[in-house]
Amino acid sequence: MTMNPAVSRWNDRFLSTDDYVFGTKPNQFMAKQAAQHLKPGQRVLAVADGEGRNGVWLAEQGFDTWSVDAAPAATEKARKLAKERGVTLHIETADLSNWNWSEHEFDAVIAIFIQFAGPTLRDTLFEGMKQALKPGGLMILQGYGLKQLEYRTGGPSTPENLYTKELLETAFSDMDILMLEEYDAVLDEGEGHRGMSSLVDLIARKR
Repeated sequence: MTMNPAVSRWNDRFLSTDDYVFGTKPNQFMAKQAAQHLKPGQRVLAVADGEGRNGVWLAEQGFDTWSVDAAPAATEKARKLAKERGVTLHIETADLSNWNWSEHEFDAVIAIFIQFAGPTLRDTLFEGMKQALKPGGLMILQGYGLKQLEYRTGGPSTPENLYTKELLETAFSDMDILMLEEYDAVLDEGEGHRGMSSLVDLIARKR
């Protein structure tokens, strides 16, 4: 299978070390919100889940979890992590730019640092994620804000891939926004996300 250049770069990054680039612990924001808003047994989609740190944690909490990423090296590590933790989840290697979003209906969609996506792909992903949610389903999203260009502690180097409150408010205006916050905080998520970071958090419910 021929990978597009962007996926190939990520695949090479995941292959470059036997360690987990973003660690094996779940994203703290996601874990807190999932514990607060979701119930075991619900079906959850972890978008661009990389090496599986979030998907595996969700499965450990009793969620029916789908972990999807385009990089084969990432999903292989996710399978390894799931086996080590003794949990079962649905792990799929797929290009989300043309994934069949309508195939499944989810109680929640988790999107943590999916900022490999520029504006055009981002619009496609956002629409797909909204489509995949059941009515009343929850979107849980965290990404880097524009100030991250100064911190340089992870994330993209191109400003158009970063988030602002205004961008997310517009993108999810057809949902009920329960939380939308922009702030600075220290992250410690493997070598990939470490240090003071500019963050934007969103929780929105599908009408």
